[in-house]
Amino acid sequence: MGKPNVEKMEAKKNVEGLIKALKDEDSGVRPRAAVALGHIRDARAVEPLIQALKNKNRDIREGAAWALGHIRDARAVESLIQALKDKNGGVRVDVAKALGEIGDARAVSPLLQVLKDEDRYVRKSAKAALKKIEGKKS
Repeated sequence: MGKPNVEKMEAKKNVEGLIKALKDEDSGVRPRAAVALGHIRDARAVEPLIQALKNKNRDIREGAAWALGHIRDARAVESLIQALKDKNGGVRVDVAKALGEIGDARAVSPLLQVLKDEDRYVRKSAKAALKKIEGKKS
């Protein structure tokens, strides 16, 4: 059958096809599908992207976090908070950014904890996320 054409599915806003592509056997397709879902910003993608946050492939977790931040659905907040503990710094950076984009007050305390992270990029992203959340309150 061949590799799914993520770009074509994104152009056609084929959310169902992209959700299916999140589980494609080609590990290069899955993160691109996650990012495409973030560009489309369809709420149907939230649950599959939350599941993708648990994938063992770092690129897929990063793509899922990025996409959830663009969709900005509060249903993702608890899973993103859990993902702040990811072993990969790049994933933690994207998770912090996503929480800032969503702007849910539930993320404040966990993000404050992340200000102690050993990775300076994670700390910087957490600080920026906290500023965004604070800005949405006013």
